[in-house]
Amino acid sequence: MTNSIKIFSEIELLNNSIFKVCGIELENIEPEKESQEYFAHNFKLNKQKVKFRMAKITPTKTGQFVAIWKRNENGITEPHNVDDEFEFYLIATRQAERFGIFIFDKRVLSENRILTRKKVEGKRGIRVYPNWSVTENKQAQKTQNWQTKYFVEIIENETDLNKVKKLLKIELKQN
Repeated sequence: MTNSIKIFSEIELLNNSIFKVCGIELENIEPEKESQEYFAHNFKLNKQKVKFRMAKITPTKTGQFVAIWKRNENGITEPHNVDDEFEFYLIATRQAERFGIFIFDKRVLSENRILTRKKVEGKRGIRVYPNWSVTENKQAQKTQNWQTKYFVEIIENETDLNKVKKLLKIELKQN
């Protein structure tokens, strides 16, 4: 890591359990001024720009919620655009002793109407469903089905590093 800011513990956990193991360099960690209740940070992984959020458990619905908006030049919140300068959105989730990360690239966020593109407005927040969430309605099940492809549960000595590598489009270092 290239700065001395005390980093959010989940980013540190991801760095120690995934990024370092895969030979991925974490650098330029900067907290965002907005969305601090979701521990919003920007950083780079092997020079690729990443946005990070921590999803929150809500009391009445399955899954977890995360705000993913930005402010425009007029100070109004709006969804991120497919042309914004980042490659990945990493959304961490935690429930009791379980911890995991969604690794979404811009393509999948655009395909699922989360990023604004052309005349399709994106979303300011989304609900994520880790593999341990039991979804009860059809829309939640549909969302969980596509999100599962981009989710990695972090389990000591069992994390699927090949899936991390594939999702981040980064080659694992050979030991």
